[in-house]
Amino acid sequence: MTASPPLCALVIDDDPTFNRILCRTLGHRGIDATSALDPDEALRQMRANRPDLVVLDLNLGGAAGLNLIRPLLAIRPDVRILVLTGYASITTAVDAIKLGAHQYLAKPADADEILKALAVDAPPPSQPAPSEPMSVERLEWEHIQRILAEHNGNISATARALKMHRRTLQRKLAKRPVRA
Repeated sequence: MTASPPLCALVIDDDPTFNRILCRTLGHRGIDATSALDPDEALRQMRANRPDLVVLDLNLGGAAGLNLIRPLLAIRPDVRILVLTGYASITTAVDAIKLGAHQYLAKPADADEILKALAVDAPPPSQPAPSEPMSVERLEWEHIQRILAEHNGNISATARALKMHRRTLQRKLAKRPVRA
């Protein structure tokens, strides 16, 4: 009886400290992890290593991480992709799943949560029906996230579409999303 090869993961996050720590933590749990800090490096690593699992940051130094999902799946269609973000919204979660991601988690998330989300038997993400309507602030946040996704993460184009000053939009995006 031969042992199955260890799982291989690719961590794509532009924060070098977070990236390094997550790769090391995955390594301690028996997962061979490599890292990429930008989209070009991510695609090179994907082709070279063909990982089983991908942890993908939603915002890669101004680039939209969602734009990487299809190219990653083109290289390896059966790869399990987890989108991890500090700016979670329903809009980006839906977009990520529609594009082919398997799971979506908001930061901060620890290694156990990440591994659970990437598990082969993990249920697809689901949003329970809200018991109360969203607050106006949350609706604004969701609307901004939808328009931002439509403009592939481009802040200037999003600000123009929202008829808002770019700096005002950046301030709104820097805040954590308000609760529903």
